[in-house]
Amino acid sequence: MSRHPAARQRQQRHVHAVLRHIDRHLDQPLDLVALAAVAHVSPFHFHRVFRAWTGENLGDYLSRRRLTLAACWLCNEPAASVLTLALRAGFASGEAFSRAFKARFGLSPSQWRGASAAKRQELRNLDQAGQGALRHDGPVFSDLEPDMHVTLCQRPAVTVAYLRHTGPYGQAIAEFWRDQFVPWLHAHQLLPYAKYGIGHDNPQLTDPAQCRYDACVALPPGYAPPADMLTMTIPGGLYAVYDFRGGVPEIAQAWTALFAEWLPASGWGVDARPCFEFYPEDAFFDPATGEFSCQICLAVRPLNS
Repeated sequence: MSRHPAARQRQQRHVHAVLRHIDRHLDQPLDLVALAAVAHVSPFHFHRVFRAWTGENLGDYLSRRRLTLAACWLCNEPAASVLTLALRAGFASGEAFSRAFKARFGLSPSQWRGASAAKRQELRNLDQAGQGALRHDGPVFSDLEPDMHVTLCQRPAVTVAYLRHTGPYGQAIAEFWRDQFVPWLHAHQLLPYAKYGIGHDNPQLTDPAQCRYDACVALPPGYAPPADMLTMTIPGGLYAVYDFRGGVPEIAQAWTALFAEWLPASGWGVDARPCFEFYPEDAFFDPATGEFSCQICLAVRPLNS
């Protein structure tokens, strides 16, 4: 990576664009030449640049992301066949998918689908321990079954600026907002505008050290972001929305309950758009207690699509 700050920031924007492209096209062949073009580097140099920024080879990253999504789908879409989910995750056959899945999670896809939540988490803890990742902030699987009132709504696309945190979720995210994101908002006069929190990875299935989180702010009309500011568009479309109020431990439980309880019974599935927390301009926050409010937004699609 370049020692020059401007070049490094430009390369960071390009790599983030590659990661977004990958996440939205995991069910399709991902050609090295096309990914290199998104990154604005030559195919010859792409692998080196990708590993320098992510710490993983491209093939390992693609396999991990595809298997992680498939593990979620197996739990959230009980009526979908293993082969259907294997093909959606970008595997050429059910056999190749089953071999890769068992190698990563220790169970076949069918066994994973039938296992208890506690058993699945036990296997993930063992896997993370084998990688030297022994930390995990906050509850993972919860017995919480709140009386959730979830609504469906169409949300517009929005252009945001963001800072990225890579590492464990939970309290670390609250500290990231307090120590880095809020001062950055003040510096750029963006504090009054609506904010978003995007967790790109499932901490139940991903090594906490590899979990990506973007703290975002909606850019006002006419705002010209400086050259070193990371920006992206959060896609619009149909979302399932839950109005949340509580603290850091409770929001982790709310996300878990939405995926583990509400989603499988809803008749909807999640698609490749990011799920996020939406903090309106008048969102509640109590600095004394840490209590806050937001909307948890799941990007959903009909299960037969």
